This record gives sequence, C-alpha cells and structure tokens, in this order.
Amino acid sequence: MPALRTEITEIVTGLAIFGYPDIEHALSVEPPAFRNVERDTYARLREEYSSGGHGRLFHRAWENGVRFANSDEALRRRSPWLIEWKGPHRPPGYDRIPADLRVDHVFLVSCKFGSNILLNSSPANLFDRLLADRRDEPVDWYLEVAPAAYQGLYEACLPLVDESLPSSVADLSAADRDVLKRVLPRSFSGDSQRVYLEFVSEVAERSAERWRTGLATKAVAESTVWRLLRLESAPYYVLGESASGDPLGYRVVTPGDLRRSHRFRGLDVLAETDRGQPIVTWHAHFTDLQSGADQVVTGHVEVRWSHGKFAQVPEAKVYLDTHHHLAPGYVPLDPATSSTLF
Repeated sequence: MPALRTEITEIVTGLAIFGYPDIEHALSVEPPAFRNVERDTYARLREEYSSGGHGRLFHRAWENGVRFANSDEALRRRSPWLIEWKGPHRPPGYDRIPADLRVDHVFLVSCKFGSNILLNSSPANLFDRLLADRRDEPVDWYLEVAPAAYQGLYEACLPLVDESLPSSVADLSAADRDVLKRVLPRSFSGDSQRVYLEFVSEVAERSAERWRTGLATKAVAESTVWRLLRLESAPYYVLGESASGDPLGYRVVTPGDLRRSHRFRGLDVLAETDRGQPIVTWHAHFTDLQSGADQVVTGHVEVRWSHGKFAQVPEAKVYLDTHHHLAPGYVPLDPATSSTLF
C-alpha cells in the first residue's frame, strides 16, 4: 500500500483536476471516474484531512491540480472525463515516464514533492552506459574505479569493528556488510576521516573521467542531457513542490521540441574533490533560439552507498540544481486562478 503522504500528493492532485470546489467536497464525492482509488483510501484521506494532519501538503496538492486544470499548457479549463491513478500498481519492465496519474488516456502527470532528484541510477548505467542501456546487475562502483582507495578506507574501518571480517573489501558478504552498516559511526574522525576524504576524491575523479570518456561527441552529449532531464518521446507534466518548498508545475517537452527552441552547445563534467561524499557536477549549455541568450542547466551526481556505509553497492543520485522552471525543456504552467471548472 502506498504511504499516506503519497496518497495525499497524488490523489488530491487528481481530485482537484476534476474541478470540485474544495478538498472536503471532492473527498466526499469519491468520483467513479477516478479509477483505481479504493473506498478505504478515501476514508483514510478524509480522516487525515479532518484531523488537520498534513494540512499544508493537502493544500499544495490541491493547488497543483487546479493549476494543471486551468493552464493553457495543460487541460485548458476542460473537465476531464477519466483520471487513472497508478497507485500501488507498477508496470512490467522499466517505466521511462514517471507518471502517477493519467488524464483522459493522454495527459501523463508525475507528482513530485520535496526532492530535486531527477533520477536514481547505478553508477555504471550513468557514467559508462550514459543512461542509454539500463542493466540491473549490481556493480560495486567503488571497487571498479578506486580499488586501492576503497581498500584503504575499509582497512581504516576494521579497528572500529569487533567481529572478524575478511581482509579484502572485495570479499565482503551480505552479512559482513550488515555488520559494518550497524557499527560504523555516522561520520568518520581522525585518521579515518583523512582516509575517507582521499577515497571521496578518488571516486569523484575517476567517475568524472569515465563519464567524459563516454561523452566523446556533441551528439552523444546532447542525447545524454535529454536522458538526464528525462525528456521522452511523449510530453508529460510534473506537479509538486521542490526541496525548498517552492511550488512546481511544468510540462516536460520532447527532445524534438527542445531542439526547436534551444540549440545545445555542450556538456561539462567536473569532479568535486572537497565534498563530504563523491560528487560529480554537470553543466549543460544551451542557446535560446528566440532570444539568443545563453542558458546553463546545472546539476550534480552523488555517488553514495545505498542504506548505509558498505551496506550495498553504490548508487548514483542525479540532482537538478537549476530551478526546474528555468531549465530548457521544462515549460512552466500558468499560476492557478480558480478552484472550480464547472
């Protein structure tokens, strides 16, 4: 079952798109045209709303739905006849468009709250395969790009562990990793901190180097930026709230649309060697074809352990640092003007 926060952000957004006058009324109607939402889910949402819990989240989701319904970039004040909620249902295979709602079989809507993460990937899928070929086999990226530094960090951690562990980090079992996850401190100090920072620097440098090697031509770099920004062959919408609390509402265009409005000039990749974890920054350069102005979209990648130190193989979290509404390829929706369509 989806978490209550997920139900609020997605279902309340959908209810607002229908054009009901307010949240309380919409929750009481339980519209049959809102597919895949069970009666007990509505009851849970009514109870939470009447208790005052998650009040700000309810109202932000409602405002986002109203914005989508009224925007000339979206539904244009038309009343939808069908909305489908993905809910707990996940499609088979890899879903490239992160849609939570489908309106009238056509409009795909992603509800994204409290995060500037564009996507989670394995480092190999990002830095080696440029997000073009997604494979699920686990790769210990730290062992792949910085084996000596990784081993050095592991050896610096062994005195902090009472239990017997393998001498080589490459031989860690799942049980060994669980031990390290449980006993290692949240932050390193002393000699361990020095070794850790050396490890961070090495991983960042080698990751950036591998990425730059793959980005050999401007055409490859351009298609990689499309995938970083999650531009697909069909447009879709993102409604939500940024990590800083700003409302989000924009249409994600297709690569062809972006080429008609902006000229891609290049992608720069840089290792950040003085951060608390391995960081690779990226800067995508464009020229606005209408105004002639140059634009830069900035983001960064965190190469980090999943679920704690040594716990699992590393993951690559791709963040957008430029505000979404300022990024080429993301077309902001008009501000919400009314809560009622009919």
